[in-house]
Amino acid sequence: MLYAGLDLSRKRLDFHLLDAEGAIVDVGASPPDADGLRGLSERLNRYGEPIRAAIESMNGARFVHDRLELAGWQVEIADAQKVKGLAPLACKTDRIDARVLAELARRDLVPAIWLPDPRVRAERERARWRHLVRHRSSLKQRVHAVLLTHGKPCPVSDLFGLRGRQLLARLGLPEPWQGTIEASLRLIDELDREISECERELRRLGADHRYVPLLCTAPGISWVLAYTIAAELGDIGRFATPRKLAGYSGLCPRVYQSGERDLRGPLSKQGPRYLRWALVEAATHACTHPVYRDRYQQTKARIGKQRGAKVAQVDLARRLSEAIWHMLTRDQPFAPKGATDPLAA
Repeated sequence: MLYAGLDLSRKRLDFHLLDAEGAIVDVGASPPDADGLRGLSERLNRYGEPIRAAIESMNGARFVHDRLELAGWQVEIADAQKVKGLAPLACKTDRIDARVLAELARRDLVPAIWLPDPRVRAERERARWRHLVRHRSSLKQRVHAVLLTHGKPCPVSDLFGLRGRQLLARLGLPEPWQGTIEASLRLIDELDREISECERELRRLGADHRYVPLLCTAPGISWVLAYTIAAELGDIGRFATPRKLAGYSGLCPRVYQSGERDLRGPLSKQGPRYLRWALVEAATHACTHPVYRDRYQQTKARIGKQRGAKVAQVDLARRLSEAIWHMLTRDQPFAPKGATDPLAA
């Protein structure tokens, strides 16, 4: 068995090949495209031994993983943060990183991450594409900013509805501000069409998803958030406990402990940011639900005015993640603690 460490950058893939005793067999680099990976596999397969490789998690690592596994390699994608903890380096270069990954593979210490199958990856891409909403919101904010710049009031509730469009059409602002508004409106209309098409597809696919109907029974979770959460979780069976799911979401604070010191820092914000967004968005709506309202108000009052609302929302998002674990693990709709009817909420 040979062990390869791979360090990926935008234009180059550095590799370091070791044998079972830790001796260097080959070192080099290749382009990270399909042809380059084919050449790399042909170059290293000439040694006639099976290859176990490790590459850090980053954009493009999955492509390298898939291509090399088709060539007969055994490839693991390592958690970059855990690799840094296992092997802290005083001098960091691409070649040294590749050597470290090869050594971790040889010692069977690669902190491998879970890899979603093609179906889950497709679900995630569809759910994440809907975040075109952010671009639409920024365009709307730009139009509002132009109006404020020129001291124009906005007497309508929806500036981008029928009356609002009529108001914008007769503003007569000087160039280039008038052109900015007209271009922004055209882009908003185009984004509206794309988002509507995306939502229709999500609604159609979500009806057949095993998790979406259950998630929709939880407070604050509509079908869009349900599909996003389901896609980001993949298989609920990979989380042994509710705490594991909460930690995966990145909504838990960092912990610094030494002796009798126990300090809690900011949120770790590790894991899928779209899952974190969906849980916080759900908590924003769930804070008025009878099941969570009292807890939200108590946490908010305890922390104080300045940070109370945000801390209470994050606390509620963690609680929702724990409820989601119980729902999906038991295949049951949401129920508040102590309820006998599963639909009581």
